[in-house]
Amino acid sequence: MSYDANNAYGANSAYPAGAGAAGPGAMGPGAQIRGAASPEDLSLPLYGASFGQAVKRFFKKYATFTGRASRSEFWWVALFGFLLAIVPYVLMIIGAVMSAGAAASVDPYDPVATQAATSGPGMVLVAIGGILMLLIALAMIVPTLAINWRRLHDANFSGLFYLLTLTSIGGIVVFVMTLLPPKAEGQRFDV
Repeated sequence: MSYDANNAYGANSAYPAGAGAAGPGAMGPGAQIRGAASPEDLSLPLYGASFGQAVKRFFKKYATFTGRASRSEFWWVALFGFLLAIVPYVLMIIGAVMSAGAAASVDPYDPVATQAATSGPGMVLVAIGGILMLLIALAMIVPTLAINWRRLHDANFSGLFYLLTLTSIGGIVVFVMTLLPPKAEGQRFDV
């Protein structure tokens, strides 16, 4: 798929290559959606971004809440976050299983042996996994909020809708909003 400033979806797209129904620069229904001409252009969303391009843009736009993010950028970064979290989770699960196995093989009426079994190498793995998870969460909280904000902009919603995730059903609503296709009207959030 090729990228150019005139057609954000590439030459073989189902979307129109022209300037849209209302002319160049229009932001109404049927207007053309502008995307980045190259992966290095951080001012516009990169439609059709690869995994590496999306992660690179994610960290380069660490705390940028203005502008837009394409669906490919957003979902590749979601996969990156999931893959990054697998290591601490595996460490914590292995540690918990080791601790449970050690505790099961000890006399339950011997408090010294029970404490030794539950504070051994299994609990060390749980602690290491927990610390790694905390560090990953702290490092990614701001850019994750920013990319969610920008993704909502691309679907023509205010980034403030992300605050719905603080409610019980709001997380599902925001999830559905991030699935929606880009809208030309969302270009109003570009700087």
